[in-house]
Amino acid sequence: MLNETDPLVGDSNFGNRVRSAVFWRSGTQILSQIIAWGSTLAVIRILNPEDYGIFAMTQVVLVFLSFMNGYGLASSIIQAEKVEPVQIRQAFGMLLLLNAGIAILQLVLASFAAEYYRQPIIADLLRVQALIFLATPFMVLPEALMTRDLQFKKPAIINLISAVVGASTALYFAYNGYGVWTLVYAPLAIFWTRAICLVIAVKFYILPTFNFKGAGPMFGFGATLLASHLFWTIQSQSDIFIAGRFLDPHELGLYAEALFLTTIFAAKFVPPLNEVAFPAYSRLQSDPRALAWSFLKAIRLIMLISCPLYLGMAVTAYPLVETLFGPKWTEMSPFVAILALAMPVMTLQILFTPANNALGRPQITARTNMFGAVLMPITFLIGIQFGIYGLAWGWVIAFPLLTIFTYSQSHRHIGINGWEIAKAVWPGLSASVAMAIIVYLADQMLPEMIVYAKLAILVAIGGFSYLALLYILAKPTLMEVINLIVRRKPPKPSPAELGPETL
Repeated sequence: MLNETDPLVGDSNFGNRVRSAVFWRSGTQILSQIIAWGSTLAVIRILNPEDYGIFAMTQVVLVFLSFMNGYGLASSIIQAEKVEPVQIRQAFGMLLLLNAGIAILQLVLASFAAEYYRQPIIADLLRVQALIFLATPFMVLPEALMTRDLQFKKPAIINLISAVVGASTALYFAYNGYGVWTLVYAPLAIFWTRAICLVIAVKFYILPTFNFKGAGPMFGFGATLLASHLFWTIQSQSDIFIAGRFLDPHELGLYAEALFLTTIFAAKFVPPLNEVAFPAYSRLQSDPRALAWSFLKAIRLIMLISCPLYLGMAVTAYPLVETLFGPKWTEMSPFVAILALAMPVMTLQILFTPANNALGRPQITARTNMFGAVLMPITFLIGIQFGIYGLAWGWVIAFPLLTIFTYSQSHRHIGINGWEIAKAVWPGLSASVAMAIIVYLADQMLPEMIVYAKLAILVAIGGFSYLALLYILAKPTLMEVINLIVRRKPPKPSPAELGPETL
């Protein structure tokens, strides 16, 4: 069993650097997402579910091809103990070749995708979206170099700038009647803004080299992550790929936006924290006890947020959807309630990835994603036979199985066991289940009222009851969070405690 006290990691500034990285990466991510959500919610009220259904179809192709964009090469630079300038030039050259090839491939596949989905406009959308890949090399390497040194301030500010540009672009095109094209131009604006700003911020003015002699280890690490990304893409996009043939754009749009809403935390906030965790775990790989302790602490703290957020979302789905999306989207409320039940487990599962990669074992991530690439499509193929509800329930059934498999592959290397995982998850889960019951009962007893007021009351009841339940059921964990936020300094020792030899 691990002793739940801070292990010594050698570098006295290491903890402060990690906290600073978390602050800049997650703090500005929250602000960026607030800006993005504000524009997204405004755009959703203008566009129709059909627009989002068609856009979701294009995303299957875009995300599937993205697995080859070379992010694994950047991860190898972050993970390596020492990086030579020639390796950076080699990585840059490979990224240019890869992404130019992907852009050309998407142009070729555009008409085939339109035929598969029976939606001619998809071909035009995909041809324009190919421009995203041309920006990728100029984003990946500059950000990787700063991530390696836990320098997240500049990328965080750049993400904030790109969020403002993307939001402005989305609002302009939505209000001017561009329909689904709004969902294409806004990401393009974000990607190219980030690319230009990162190049300027890092002064990334280097020439690529296409001589890859001696780059075997870097490409080997990247190739393993490439395979892992391919399997992850299959498991994460198979539902839309399958549903696109069975559902009309309206139904698919409802499902896709329900998935967007329920994966906000797992997809938007956990990955930035994992970006910080990866280099942090990499520095701790020589100290297994410290790495295991840090991993369990990350689970404990993140599940304190994930569990109440998603269980609360499940019991307030109807007022939440009508408040955020408007009356024409209320049909998606049942799907939100179902999908939200799977998301705490999904959050837990993806927390294993940075620890495994930091230990130099990306093959574990590849194996778990390979298992998911088989499990999820089979589950969705069965689920779609029962319509859109069956598709949603597929997430609830499949992700616990995927998480169990991930744990079975990882726990020996990370140095943790199932009981320790359960103890880390329990505070947030137990308090959240009780909170969800309280909120559900309160919802049943409330009289008819304006939906905004009802949601505000339920959120207030949920927040107050959750904190009270944490105080009763898991007071040490609650105090840990408070101390982490306040970051109290230990009291200065008195002269008597110092002793005469230190005076």
